[in-house]
Amino acid sequence: MALPDSFLPMTDIPSPLQARLRQAEQRLREALGEADRQAERQGAEPPSEGWNALTEARRIALARVLAVSDFVTDVLARHPNWLLLLDAENELDAAPDRATLDGLLGDVLEGVENEEQMHAALRRFRNARMLGIVWRDLVRPAGYDMWQTAASVSQLAECCLEGALGWLEAHFAPRWGSPAPRADGTPQRLVVLGMGKLGAGELNLSSDIDLIFAFPEKGITQGGRREYDHQEYFTRLGQKLIAALDALTVEGFVFRVDMRLRPLGDGGPLVGSFAMLASYYQDQGREWERYAMLKARPVAGDREAGRALLESLRPFVYRKYLDFGAIESLREMKSLINREVRRKGMAENIKLGPGGIREVEFVVQAFQLIRGGRDTELQVTSLKQALAQLPELELLPWEVVDELVPDYVFLRDLEHVLQALDDRQTQSLPDDDQARERVALGMSQGERCFEDWPALMADLAEVRERIRGHFNAVIADPEEDADTPVEAGEAGKEERIPLDEWRALWRGELADDEARVLLESGGFDDVDTALRRIETLRYSRAVQSMQRVGFERLDALMPMLFDAAAGSDYPATALTRVLPLIEAVLRRTAYLALLRENPDALAHLMRLCGASPWIAEQLARHPVLLDELLTPATLYSPADKTRLADELRQALARIPEDDEEAQLEALRVFKHAQVLHVAASDIAGARTLMKVSDYLTFIAEVVLERVLAMAWRHLIRKHGRPQRRDGSRVDRHVPEFLIVGYGKLGGIELGYGSDLDLVFIHDGALQGSTDGKRSIDNAVFFTRLGQRIIHLLTAITPSGALYEVDMRLRPSGNSGLLVTGLDAFAEYQHHEAWTWEHQALVRARVVAGSEDLAERFAAIRGEVLGRRRDLGALREEVVRMRHKMREHLGSSASDREAGRFDLKQDAGGMIDIEFLCQYAVLAMSHDEPALLEWSDNMRLLETLEETRRLEPEDARRLREAYLAYRDTNHRRALAKAEGPVAEAEFHDHREAVKSLWRQWLEPEAND
Repeated sequence: MALPDSFLPMTDIPSPLQARLRQAEQRLREALGEADRQAERQGAEPPSEGWNALTEARRIALARVLAVSDFVTDVLARHPNWLLLLDAENELDAAPDRATLDGLLGDVLEGVENEEQMHAALRRFRNARMLGIVWRDLVRPAGYDMWQTAASVSQLAECCLEGALGWLEAHFAPRWGSPAPRADGTPQRLVVLGMGKLGAGELNLSSDIDLIFAFPEKGITQGGRREYDHQEYFTRLGQKLIAALDALTVEGFVFRVDMRLRPLGDGGPLVGSFAMLASYYQDQGREWERYAMLKARPVAGDREAGRALLESLRPFVYRKYLDFGAIESLREMKSLINREVRRKGMAENIKLGPGGIREVEFVVQAFQLIRGGRDTELQVTSLKQALAQLPELELLPWEVVDELVPDYVFLRDLEHVLQALDDRQTQSLPDDDQARERVALGMSQGERCFEDWPALMADLAEVRERIRGHFNAVIADPEEDADTPVEAGEAGKEERIPLDEWRALWRGELADDEARVLLESGGFDDVDTALRRIETLRYSRAVQSMQRVGFERLDALMPMLFDAAAGSDYPATALTRVLPLIEAVLRRTAYLALLRENPDALAHLMRLCGASPWIAEQLARHPVLLDELLTPATLYSPADKTRLADELRQALARIPEDDEEAQLEALRVFKHAQVLHVAASDIAGARTLMKVSDYLTFIAEVVLERVLAMAWRHLIRKHGRPQRRDGSRVDRHVPEFLIVGYGKLGGIELGYGSDLDLVFIHDGALQGSTDGKRSIDNAVFFTRLGQRIIHLLTAITPSGALYEVDMRLRPSGNSGLLVTGLDAFAEYQHHEAWTWEHQALVRARVVAGSEDLAERFAAIRGEVLGRRRDLGALREEVVRMRHKMREHLGSSASDREAGRFDLKQDAGGMIDIEFLCQYAVLAMSHDEPALLEWSDNMRLLETLEETRRLEPEDARRLREAYLAYRDTNHRRALAKAEGPVAEAEFHDHREAVKSLWRQWLEPEAND
């Protein structure tokens, strides 16, 4: 039954393509005629009957597909029944799943006896599936998009690889044998890693597939007619697999195979053992290979072993630190591509040309390489998944991603249409009019419609311009911005010194007088010191012995560093304080790249170091903190406790729970980074003194909660659960333990560098033992828990320690138990504690641990502090302790004679105010229980005023004095200033404190 003349509707086909469509239709008529005759000879149903039964919608779609794709026309001309088969299996509307594909290929390969037949079967299978994929891509059934096309092609490639490999293994087993098992007894197979878009699961319609072959362990094959060394066996098998997919036959090919991404490229072995690959990437791996390995994924063979291999190579791909050196490599790669594009006249190449597919990929992969070691969410092979993470991690704004995603999809859609024309790997725009009309028709999908080629090109130009802008924002050389001249008339700006002049200074190319003039014009006051420091660094042994890449990074950074110093408030001071940091990271040149790639971070560095030598010292000691300069929004805005806990939870969630060393390192980095945020906001004047102490205390509390959880988990896992006093077992997930903060931690008054005064309390059974295999006594369990907490807090690692810890305020001090039972603590406080210990208890509060225990501790604290006391005896003991402290800790006689005052220890200083508050709680809380609610001095002073125990004027003067003292201490800590201060500056505050001290505690002194 012949096709009717009106079989293919022309209504949606542009006029220039209608004659072409008629030619395609004629080819199909001829093919169907031959197929009908063959069916008649075999007594089968003629295909043309099925074609005539196609719905009108199918015919409209077929006309569109044939007008665009020569590949579809050629396939249907050879196999006209395939359209009916795909229609019957719904493959024209939806992609088959992997299990269906594997089943179809298994049926095709069943009974195949030799390689020639296998090659033919694979190619027919591939062409049938590609017919469906091209159809769906050009017709776009409901809900279908580019990503589904890319996933379908990738799944097809994996299916063909696995099917061909399995057939080859079985076919050659009688001759070659099978690989010997691994040392652990597991069988060995070839590991096929998919690279590039195959690894990402995002292949294009006519893509090459980039592969790397590997095998787990060396050995000799077994069970064959002859033995082969594994290297030879897997090499032979790999060669056969490549030919199965890549060889061009009368049926075409399956996939073109590219093996050049393997170690040493075409000059290296086709297959490598795991040990060889690990050694190569560790010792010889280059930056572009890190880029390539981002997308590596096991796609055939022993996938489990492949995943283990890639896990072992993860440190090569993803650095633990922020690796801005990766941008340099990407920039160099893009430069090479640009030169090749210009040399070959490829500006119209939508993959490699400006604003093309590769630039979107570079943007995403730059962030993966730079931050993937820290932000493990970026350790994905899929560009789509990685791109979606960038705004979540605040690496790119949502509005940028909202442009990049559809623009990338547009380019990939265009790429697919170009390749659908003739099943050819191309990304170049056509130059003949008919091909252009076909592309415009192919791109008119869904709501998108292009009247003609110029309309398509107008949209393409906008897409490429947007992508190029985003690409430049991420990849562009920062020196281009640094050298941008200041516009005439810009308010508040002076003419910037060109980087070339600063570069000449760094390289020692200027005469001394020229160097001095340059520094003076840059605002440097102590020119001689600045010159001397620069020359000392330049000619230091550390710089002279740097490797080439490191020295190039330093050489590129230093002119920008001088420029940033010149732009700071105190150029010479900032430079002097920053240079030790540069010296500290000379062998960790990723930090040089970080600063060079982020001029804004360099400016923040200068600002902070110019204001505070303490910050400069912290950054030099912990260069990892330089990462924090990249996000000014959080740098100057420390997090509240809720956000701190959430950020810490997310940071530790990226690290395996059993990798305690890595978890602890992340804790230390987190703590140092958060303290830096507080200091930065302090310097910027964005936080009051009280808020600074609040934030520093929040950080300590969040860290202590996590350390307690880590220590508890470690002890429970090792020894099992201890017993409660009622004989039941504790919850293994909830620490039944208290960390009580005393001193500045308890009083919510932590400063920079404060240590932590801690007391540990438990409420377990006095007798009994844990229920684990390595059972220990309850008391031993809780003692080891306390020891573990102290170890985690104080152990020194590359990122320093978390905190210094002081346990001397526990019952009986250093001679007492490290961890005290709650009842024993209460007994001690009621019957044995000295008055000074009750004073310390005023500033005690629970900072981590069980809520139930915390309530019971608060009750005990209230009972002890709130009991009625002999006021005369109390005053005597408080005064005696205070005089003893002044004698040992106050300023020297010479300092006093010189008018110097110790803010903390001298009479009228901070400790006097603290003692006054503590005396008030011990003396008055029996009658004024509101005093028991607080552990910090400011609230205690407010409560004393509210309860009329302190005159408003006295309360105000004490608060002002206390804040002035603490604020000065904060400022001096940031400035690394030590020793007494000028008494005259604090005379009025001091007299106010001394006056109330005499009134309350030494009234005889007023007589």
